[in-house]
Amino acid sequence: MGKKLKKEGEKIATSPEECEALRKAFSGPHGVEEKSMLEILVKCNPADLTTFRENSPCIFLDDEYCFEKWDPFHMKSLQIEFLRFQRAVIQRTMLPWERDALLVRKSLEEKPPLYNLLIELACTRTSDEFLGARKAFQCLCSESVEEFVAVKVQGFQRRLLDLDVIQILRDTVNCLCAPPIYFRKILDTAMSVCPAEQEMEALTRVIVTRTDVDMKDIAAEFDRKYGAPLIERIEAAALGNYRDFLVALVKRGMAN
Repeated sequence: MGKKLKKEGEKIATSPEECEALRKAFSGPHGVEEKSMLEILVKCNPADLTTFRENSPCIFLDDEYCFEKWDPFHMKSLQIEFLRFQRAVIQRTMLPWERDALLVRKSLEEKPPLYNLLIELACTRTSDEFLGARKAFQCLCSESVEEFVAVKVQGFQRRLLDLDVIQILRDTVNCLCAPPIYFRKILDTAMSVCPAEQEMEALTRVIVTRTDVDMKDIAAEFDRKYGAPLIERIEAAALGNYRDFLVALVKRGMAN
């Protein structure tokens, strides 16, 4: 069906380079290239789109009826990437108490729970900030943090928490004694090859929550350890508005 859209003698409006740029714009893993999509897709005619689908097996599947359909896994991934910039903006504009309360809830709702995120929140917030997050949690969830933990962390998960005590203590020490080292490790992992979704989400979380706290120290530690500026790594790893937003936040933090 897809191949029938290409008409005899129909002029191709896009170049191979533009098709490759469009594939890259769709590819993530940190955002999408909105500008490239807009500039290229609006000039594509049906023949261009057919050619793009036929030459993009990493994005489209060709079934027995010659119908180039979206790969369901890639479609789901692309939907997540479109949302990455939106989520970063929402997190940035939230009251810090609300943001931390939602992070606490997320950490316990994941399977398995993200205990390292709980440790991060407990060790890098002041007593007033943590008290505010507890109040916000009560308001948002209609129950206390303690009640929520009692429901979510039960049985096997509690035993698992005991078994992981050495790693938890190690993370706690790193958070308390050297936050810049702890956070540059998280950022490096988030921008590594094929990171997990939870690791990619940490890129947003760390930059958004540390911009006005200790981003200058984190960026300096990142540069010292890896020999490359944090901003350059973000520019190489991320795409589009999401990339530009993160870079702008890091620059703001470094200027403070």
